[in-house]
Amino acid sequence: MSIQSSNKDPYASLRIKEFRIYLSARILTTIGLLMQSTIVAWQVYEITNDKLALGLIGLSEAIPFILTTFYSGYATDKFNRKKLLVAFTWILAACSFLLVLLNFYGNSFFPKYGVLPIYVIIAISGIARSFIAPTTQAIQARIVPRGLYANASTWSSNIFQIGAVIGPLIGGVVLELTNPTVSFSIVVILIATSAILKSFISDQPIAKEVKHESFFKSLKEGLRFVFKSQPIVSSISLDLFAVLFGGVVALLPAFCKDVLGVGPTALGLLRGSQFLGSAIMGFALAYFPPLKNAGRNLLISIALFGVCIIGFALSEVYWLSFLFLFLSGAFDNVSVIIRSTILQLYTPDAMRGRVSSVNSLFIKSSNEIGDFESGVAAKFLGLVPAVIFGGSMTLLVVGFTYWFAPSLRKIDLTKDPEQLIQ
Repeated sequence: MSIQSSNKDPYASLRIKEFRIYLSARILTTIGLLMQSTIVAWQVYEITNDKLALGLIGLSEAIPFILTTFYSGYATDKFNRKKLLVAFTWILAACSFLLVLLNFYGNSFFPKYGVLPIYVIIAISGIARSFIAPTTQAIQARIVPRGLYANASTWSSNIFQIGAVIGPLIGGVVLELTNPTVSFSIVVILIATSAILKSFISDQPIAKEVKHESFFKSLKEGLRFVFKSQPIVSSISLDLFAVLFGGVVALLPAFCKDVLGVGPTALGLLRGSQFLGSAIMGFALAYFPPLKNAGRNLLISIALFGVCIIGFALSEVYWLSFLFLFLSGAFDNVSVIIRSTILQLYTPDAMRGRVSSVNSLFIKSSNEIGDFESGVAAKFLGLVPAVIFGGSMTLLVVGFTYWFAPSLRKIDLTKDPEQLIQ
């Protein structure tokens, strides 16, 4: 089945029952995690009133994620993918339960240790997410046929964006109406339900050629494949450096309190605005996939993302700030779908875990380490100048990539997928 023929039915991948189960579990996990991140960010800033402390939330998750991600990719290709996915989703739920206990006994912990216990729990969840990321990508590629990879990537992204809109909003509203203990309890229920749903996905046997490889041999082959594949390495590198500097999510509590003068519910709406833009763009892309001239579309979308980040930094009006983040999310989703489709189409099944782990490493570096970069920049440059600097750097990265990676801007994904793997 060609990509072009699959585009005639924008709901083609949704007609696969197992894919629907997969998406149901994905949206529950997403809602839970985005609720949790919103609550944690507000709580940390309330306790510390320190912008750098906001950046340290991302760093506390990124370091253990990065340290374990290569082994998690190897494990995804060596062990049963479904069992890994279910087990580490339960660990993620356990981390959320620890946050419930921490807040229930908060009077004993926070005065003595500050926000350090929160960082420790987030670090453990970072390890769990380092295993969930590659297993999720590998399983998605198994439960839909190759001709539907682009369509499945679009709907998977759409579901994530919908969950990411709902999660921060619920988190902000519940936090404002109740307290962190109740809020984190809801997160536990959502992620635990996701783990149960994932148990209904069929087993994912491993490729025979990977079974007896050592970790280092397997890792070496995976890295060699990624860096020899120009479309893969160019697309994920562009996203790494663009989002590393252009991220603003970590600083939203500071913008809400110090610039816009709003509370937790408004923070939840603002955190969800990017994902709302992504979701709406995603539904449009299900009908009009950005596959023809995909490389050019990738560069344009990331450039427009950078422009929106600069606009957000300059805004002092809540609705205008919301609009700029909404548009940045819409443009970002174009690049997400293109990059995801490139990864699915160019990667052989036996290497999906390792390639996904490398991609996850790049994404985690751009997002969570980008959060840390934002916190450091805001600490020394000031809140608004730091975000303007980040958006400007995103534009410079796009310009650099345009001139020095001409093969990327020439990528066209409308060809038959079997012709793309070299």
